[in-house]
Amino acid sequence: MAEYGYFLSCEEFGPADLVEQARMAEQAGFQSLWISDHYHPWNDAQGQSPFVWSVIGALSEAVSLPIETAVTCPTVRMHPAVVAQAAATSAVMTQGRFRLGVGTGEALNEHILGDAWPPLHIRLEMLEEAIQVMRNLFTGDEVNHHGPHYTVENARLYTVPDEPVPIDISGFGPQATSLAARVGDGFVTMMPEEPMVEQFRKGGGGGKPVSGGTKVCYGQDRSEAVRTVHRLWSNQLLPGEMGQVLPSPRHFEQLEPLITEEMISENTVCGDDVDEHVAALSAFAEAGFDRVYVNQIGPDQRAFFDFYRTKVLPQLQQGSR
Repeated sequence: MAEYGYFLSCEEFGPADLVEQARMAEQAGFQSLWISDHYHPWNDAQGQSPFVWSVIGALSEAVSLPIETAVTCPTVRMHPAVVAQAAATSAVMTQGRFRLGVGTGEALNEHILGDAWPPLHIRLEMLEEAIQVMRNLFTGDEVNHHGPHYTVENARLYTVPDEPVPIDISGFGPQATSLAARVGDGFVTMMPEEPMVEQFRKGGGGGKPVSGGTKVCYGQDRSEAVRTVHRLWSNQLLPGEMGQVLPSPRHFEQLEPLITEEMISENTVCGDDVDEHVAALSAFAEAGFDRVYVNQIGPDQRAFFDFYRTKVLPQLQQGSR
């Protein structure tokens, strides 16, 4: 039976709005929260990017739902020893209801300190070493580490949860999926593709949780919802590796003419057709996902949560029994 959660977008909303959305999500019947971890939004129209660890602190007091970053890059902008401290504290504050989702990141967020942006195979090496460093620190023991990418000397986390923070690994292709299967506590991806789930499970993932997410735009006027998605989130339809290698929001804005409203309409659930919303989320459950997260694009958040509370979540929960 799949669990349905809400995906908080740090690129589009400030801290107070995110906390209020989390409260509405819990009241609507969502079972858990994802929250994005960015330094920049994808474009200026999205307009926000609060520090995720501060927001998680507020969320820990505002709601009782499990929380996961989707996803943190613990390799370039922040050293894994620092991410480990942030994650451990988050787990303590949520009484063990925190999972750390990690991935290889995007130049958009990670090159800001002037570091070179490595090719994928190097980023995967860095991620695997970072996970090793963080797991060692989660023990609460003193850690000394001298690896090809990271050095840690006399580091010890004094505030740690009773159980190590689970680390789920994000993957969009076979290499990252293989890494997730080999060393992750779970797998995160954004497409309901059964072959990737099978690769994860057969490659060593076994019965570990697989989580996926999607974006929708609920609204009574479908055309207006399409325009809202086109204005705010055209970037999600850019092909290939552009999402990983472009260095600033203005570069994503320069590519927006490539994405038409027709493409948005064909690839994003827009409007108030209950069956469309149910089908989009059910596709993940049918592909073998354990947790499915949905994000509402645009300002009409309260109406979205009312719609999901009364019409969408009851159907999803009935269908998963």
